[in-house]
Amino acid sequence: MEFKLAQQILGIMFLIILSSIGSIAQEPLNEHDGWKFQSQRDALAPVHAINIQDDGSYSLTLKGDGRAHANGCWVKSFPLGQAKYVRFTVEAHFSGIDQATRSVLSSIVWRNDEGRKISPTEYPALVDLDKLGRLQMRQVYMVPKEATRAEVSLIYRWDADGEVNFAAVSLVPVSSMPERTVQLAAVHHQPRNSTTEKNLKAFGDLAAKAGSMGADIVCLPEGITLVGTGQTYIDVAESLPGPSSKHLGQIARKHQMYIVAGILEREGEVVYNTAILLDRAGELAGKYRKVALPREEIEGGVTPGQEFPVFDTDFGKIGVMICWDVFFPEPARQLALQGAEVIFMPIWGGNINLAKARAIENQVYLVSSTYSMKTGIFDLEGQLMAEGTEEHPISMVEVDLERQKLWPWLGEFKNRIRREMPPKTSLVH
Repeated sequence: MEFKLAQQILGIMFLIILSSIGSIAQEPLNEHDGWKFQSQRDALAPVHAINIQDDGSYSLTLKGDGRAHANGCWVKSFPLGQAKYVRFTVEAHFSGIDQATRSVLSSIVWRNDEGRKISPTEYPALVDLDKLGRLQMRQVYMVPKEATRAEVSLIYRWDADGEVNFAAVSLVPVSSMPERTVQLAAVHHQPRNSTTEKNLKAFGDLAAKAGSMGADIVCLPEGITLVGTGQTYIDVAESLPGPSSKHLGQIARKHQMYIVAGILEREGEVVYNTAILLDRAGELAGKYRKVALPREEIEGGVTPGQEFPVFDTDFGKIGVMICWDVFFPEPARQLALQGAEVIFMPIWGGNINLAKARAIENQVYLVSSTYSMKTGIFDLEGQLMAEGTEEHPISMVEVDLERQKLWPWLGEFKNRIRREMPPKTSLVH
């Protein structure tokens, strides 16, 4: 309720600010500057208006007006000329909307000279969304062959009480597609008849080897100080920073890479199954405490974590989940909804089909480091791109996080997930 009120207040302030710049003529027009209002049918049409300022600038308004079924858009066709690549941008201010990622969106349809649609509809990425009711959608596209026009739609749907004002729409040529490459790596190794100290050295050596191969980030398995030692969760638990983070931090610093590693963490009387993230300087950049615990860990005195954090790196946003988390769709989905592009998964052992499913349903890369499943990097189709084995323990692959994954018929599924997933109100809490 407080969030929705804050959105409504911001919407009023937005209009006041516009009024101070120049007078606004808000009219229920159906056309302006090439934009035309459309709806699938009259019964669904949201209230629409155009806000024109004295300086000629304008915003396009859509609102539910008490109808939860409202669904409509502003549409404009942009000529593409000889452009090979274009960047689309739109800003929006909204208020009174429960789930903006589902109700406020844009789309692009590529058409040829005859007006025929020549590829699946694009849904530009949501790159910025704040709690004050402001968002931006932006993405660079390679223009499909035969396309001569881009039909842009600015859409509002499925919220009775909401209102959105679209502005600053642009579709401009750019010289090339952006690239954001990263070398992802994972380690496959299972110590036997070992000690915590021997384990730490062995995994440190393997992480160093991945670093010497050029890895930007390497994932180690779950419980690296426990496996093969015959000890208990409580026996090997350590505080953070501690011996494991300090030893692996030195390796991360030497090779200028990130390291994800599973350990047992002690905080006072409480013990967690934790994955640590060390940055390129060897510092503890974050940690994830396993939320979904199996009965063995519960009976062993381990306490579950309470949240699914995401971490900013110099190549993008990442998330972490541990072993039993993969048996449930919620952990990976929560990470993806917060912007994680790669999920790292230290895991003792599990079902490879579930690992594939988490990559596919969230359109993320998943990096698995395990003792008895498959160690490697899964792509957005759930395919194992590179695999680590006891004989060849380092798996590594370069991925471009800016590259579009286009599915047959679906198009870029990644950008459709948040737009078309079930609303929060339909889910059991």
